[in-house]
Amino acid sequence: MPGATKHGPSLYSNRQSKNIERVRNMKYNFDKTIERRGTGSGKWETYDKDVIPLWVADMDFAVAKEVQDALLKRVEHGVFGYSAHTLPELLETICVRTKKLYNWEISPEQIIFFPGLGSALNACCRAFGNPGDEVLIQPPIYFPFMDAIRNQNKSVNHAPLIRKDNTKHIEYEIDYAKLDASINTNTKLFLLSNPHNPVGKMYSKDQLTKLATIAERNNLIICSDEIHCELILGSKTHYPTAAISDDIAARCITLMAPSKTFNLAGLSCGYAIIQNPDLMLQVREASAGIIPGVNVMGYTAALAAFQHGNIWLQQLLEYLSENRDYVIQYIDRHMTNIRTTRPEATYLMWLDCSQINIPDANPQEFFLNKAKVAFSDGAMFGPGGDGFIRLNLACPRSVLETALTRMHNAINKL
Repeated sequence: MPGATKHGPSLYSNRQSKNIERVRNMKYNFDKTIERRGTGSGKWETYDKDVIPLWVADMDFAVAKEVQDALLKRVEHGVFGYSAHTLPELLETICVRTKKLYNWEISPEQIIFFPGLGSALNACCRAFGNPGDEVLIQPPIYFPFMDAIRNQNKSVNHAPLIRKDNTKHIEYEIDYAKLDASINTNTKLFLLSNPHNPVGKMYSKDQLTKLATIAERNNLIICSDEIHCELILGSKTHYPTAAISDDIAARCITLMAPSKTFNLAGLSCGYAIIQNPDLMLQVREASAGIIPGVNVMGYTAALAAFQHGNIWLQQLLEYLSENRDYVIQYIDRHMTNIRTTRPEATYLMWLDCSQINIPDANPQEFFLNKAKVAFSDGAMFGPGGDGFIRLNLACPRSVLETALTRMHNAINKL
């Protein structure tokens, strides 16, 4: 992949020397470019070899060495039978970590594993309500939310986030009155993205309390997808929805996983925290015979990441924050007809390209064909997504530099 770009070095004085100093001081080198083609990567092998893929939400970084070592040790054992349904050490590790990070007390019997949170979303949509009932979401939203709702013969109830344009960068707010008014007797489930994908919004305790109060008043079950909860790009603190109160916990399913945080998506290990035994039973019954268990390598990687991956994660978050700031500064200086969010969490950026005079008004197709950069199409994320693209910034800085320069050059040729 090409390295320095025409505009990149001008954004940071002495950037190259800073990179050298950062690598010298870091245990992990996130500037290293790793060839992923030929490894079965969906992100890298969907498009032609001349395309830079900044779409699928996994990272182009090697996992922590401690995780690699744990996997190698498990492979050397040589036997790969069925996984146990309960893994006491991993369960206890999750409980301890949840208490340490969020001061939230959970117990092992309140955890159920899933081979990915997509399957957990489907299980929740299947478990609660009858065919034709509604599921509430806040678009633009992670598109598997809508897929899961339709897969389980439910109807989508949109309560869109409200875009604010009176700031330098795009921000989103909740219109609580409209959200409350959108709920009717057929609305049974609220799928919440916290932190929000794709806009990168973190919810405060006060905001979550208002949302949870509305759900409680309308007798909604809450399924809170919190898979990005440890990918916080700044000083804010994530607050789990279920930690608000015992009453809210009694109607809440919390989805978490090490897959985004530690780049383990391909090993398929996620989990739900369900403190209400009745809800746990309904989710288990909805999953029975349909959703398989987690594989042994997923369990091994999850345990190693949670126990030994914190230094890697700390350095990753610093690098991702720098990448976010680099993208924002580049766009603000060189592509002023694009507006972007400044994500508080996740490694995803939400770019409004509607002011570019793009033929057919599809920025995803334009940048794929004219810049050879692949993004996620904003239209997939529901109402409010037309004219947007989602950019994955979890890659070496040199890859970002090349991709942004290609975008800039393609726009200049219009």
